[in-house]
Amino acid sequence: MRRRRQPVEEAVSHDRWLVSYADFITLLFAFFVVLFASAYRDKQAIIRVSHAIQQGFQTMGVFAGGSDKTAIAYSGVAVESPEAAPGKEGKIGTGEPPLLPTADLLELRRQLQAAMGVELKNHEIEINVTPEGFVISLKELGFFDSGQAELMPGAAEKIKRIAKILMQHHLELRVEGHSDNQPIHNQQFRSNWELSTARAMSVLQILVDDSGYDPQRVSIAGYGQYRPIADDATADGRRKNRRVDLVVLGTAPLKPTALH
Repeated sequence: MRRRRQPVEEAVSHDRWLVSYADFITLLFAFFVVLFASAYRDKQAIIRVSHAIQQGFQTMGVFAGGSDKTAIAYSGVAVESPEAAPGKEGKIGTGEPPLLPTADLLELRRQLQAAMGVELKNHEIEINVTPEGFVISLKELGFFDSGQAELMPGAAEKIKRIAKILMQHHLELRVEGHSDNQPIHNQQFRSNWELSTARAMSVLQILVDDSGYDPQRVSIAGYGQYRPIADDATADGRRKNRRVDLVVLGTAPLKPTALH
């Protein structure tokens, strides 16, 4: 008689969980590296780290196609591989304008000084490079009556002259309203927040409506008394703090200095 063949039992692997665990650890590591990169201030480091992660995942076959031109997006930042565009170190899609060359800023300063010489001499306007960037400060002295947001007679023409120069350089601006710390409460404004924002809006309307500045290149902000540039304990300090700043975006890395 033939003997029945005993069924062969397949060996059960108890270590298959290690594969999923290893994949999980790899992804977790990549996640924290990306978090670190997004918080790191050095943009060139972000590019290098992101490119390294991209290359690593492409090698593992995680990204289909394996193209070096694939952009990685995280935390609102899109980073393109340096090899994607010859001659470029990388592209940061943060919504911020590209940094302006120093030569362009020197030319911008020269043009503003030539056009606004009288206002600069009278301290109605100041030009500085601050941690925020290239800033044109419109002082209350030459543009607004105390506690008011309507422009003084002749102030609009000054703003138009500035706008004409800025438009030649296709610059992106943030119009910032600032005040001193003295409480205000009248029929028009209940706080310095409202006053500073209203003044910024008055300047913006001259830039966009009357001067033809591209509205997609302009934004406004009202900071009230909370971003002073001088001591509010003195009358002179309060006078300096009452201003509307035209901040040229894309110039913050420059060393802060006065450009009177």
